[in-house]
Amino acid sequence: MSDEPIQNAIPSVTLRPGVEIPLLGLGTWQASDDEAYQAVRAALEIGYRHIDTARAYGNEEAVGRAIADSGLPREEVFVTTKLPPDEADDAPRIIDESLARLGLDHVDLWLVHWPPNKQARPDVWEHVVAAQQAGKARAIGVSNYSIEQIDELTAATGVTPSINQIPWSPADFDADLVAAHRERDVVLEGYSPFKRTNLDDPVLAEIAEAHGVTPTQVVLRWHLDTGVVAIPKSVNRDRIASNFDVAGFRLTEEEITRVSGLEG
Repeated sequence: MSDEPIQNAIPSVTLRPGVEIPLLGLGTWQASDDEAYQAVRAALEIGYRHIDTARAYGNEEAVGRAIADSGLPREEVFVTTKLPPDEADDAPRIIDESLARLGLDHVDLWLVHWPPNKQARPDVWEHVVAAQQAGKARAIGVSNYSIEQIDELTAATGVTPSINQIPWSPADFDADLVAAHRERDVVLEGYSPFKRTNLDDPVLAEIAEAHGVTPTQVVLRWHLDTGVVAIPKSVNRDRIASNFDVAGFRLTEEEITRVSGLEG
């Protein structure tokens, strides 16, 4: 496996309404301004083309500056930010403020970060839909929503979120939940891929050795090979590079099944 940039080797999946999202991105949760700036610059140099931030992270300005300073054409970088639940009633103002901080005229994906007060809130979703219709977000979705809450949004507004970002790792794997998202044409996006993963598990070690990679790379390849978007967070350049270096191998169906059966 190489540390050289391998951009365009990461597969994508299509979000309604025809928006391509790379299956691997860089998460920026808990990254300070300087950390986020340096991490995003490093990631884009390495070949990442998908960056995930949120208003609640407090680093949108740094992320936007790093994207601008990269010199990459805007259309080459997929950018996600999120609407915090405690400010959900001010969604029209929040999207404008996020865009101003990012220095962008639109994001590629805007998510409702959590269900406000644990409620689906179709009225909030209507504002998110309006932001998309106004060209401020190419695609829209939710994060940490249940299937029932997604169905409530669809029933009330006629618009189904294109993606649901939730915690996801081998220990979180649930075939019924995967099927429920696919039945609704909702892409599954996972965060914290390693948090509940035992990276010392002998199954991961065996599969990693067979491919000449690391257990963390096996976990990320498992996401890609099952069509789940992964956004591992790191501010360490070497780790950012290692996380991206997963294009040179694929898991067999048997290996995917074994990884899916792991416990945390």
